[in-house]
Amino acid sequence: MRRAGYATAAGVLAADQVTKALALGGVIPARLVRNTGASFGIGAGHPLLLVLTAAVITAAVAVLLTRTTTPVTAVLLGAVTGGAAGNLADRLLRSPGYGRGAVIDWIHLWGYPATFNLADAAIRFGALGAVAAAILRPRSTTVS
Repeated sequence: MRRAGYATAAGVLAADQVTKALALGGVIPARLVRNTGASFGIGAGHPLLLVLTAAVITAAVAVLLTRTTTPVTAVLLGAVTGGAAGNLADRLLRSPGYGRGAVIDWIHLWGYPATFNLADAAIRFGALGAVAAAILRPRSTTVS
């Protein structure tokens, strides 16, 4: 069951990085945004804080993934882990330099205020799905 989560994380990370490279290369028509902040540009002037926060969140979700007991939750947490790792990779490795890199956003939907990427979508859908799965999970009851 955890393997499905790890496979999902690896797949999301790979798909995110490949699509960003294709968008940067002009292969995918895109509205390119180099986002030095978090969602909606929050924290743009504090790259070290963003890198540290992203690393802590990525590690925390990865730990939750190792502890999950359901395949659905493993896949959802894998999506969050892979998305967080994709954006963290941008922050660490892309210009303007190590630890100060900008996240490449390239998807723009009419009616949605922000440009985003596959990692952002995986993080949002995975997190919402994991919360919903936790809320909807049947609770075991014991009779004394």
